[in-house]
Amino acid sequence: MKRIRVEPISSYLERRRKGPIYPVIVARGLVYLSGLPPFDPDTGEVRPMPFERQAEIVLDQMKRCLEAAGSSLAEVIKCNVYCTPDPAHFAAFNEVYARYFGDESPARIFLHVPSWPGPFDVEVDCVALTGHRG
Repeated sequence: MKRIRVEPISSYLERRRKGPIYPVIVARGLVYLSGLPPFDPDTGEVRPMPFERQAEIVLDQMKRCLEAAGSSLAEVIKCNVYCTPDPAHFAAFNEVYARYFGDESPARIFLHVPSWPGPFDVEVDCVALTGHRG
């Protein structure tokens, strides 16, 4: 099993959670990506922002972590989406998600969570195969 640091995301996690946090684990040909809050790309802070922007940031971070592990969005086989319960979030997330995955989207579940320990509304984790296809 290989634990992968992804900068600056790993530093953002350690600063918030005060410990060695690995956003990516590679084991037996699979990449396991932890869910990440939408860290502001300029500051590393988690701050209130429009839901669509949160979704973009989370998916951009997911792409970066997968690439650091030698994988890609094209290799994702399963996503779990965790979102605060606003009826508008489902459609808004699907619109952003489609820009990242298109017609070849992985298996996915969309779950409502009551709240987060921070000012954000969405987090996504995933499992992917190792190796780039495109």
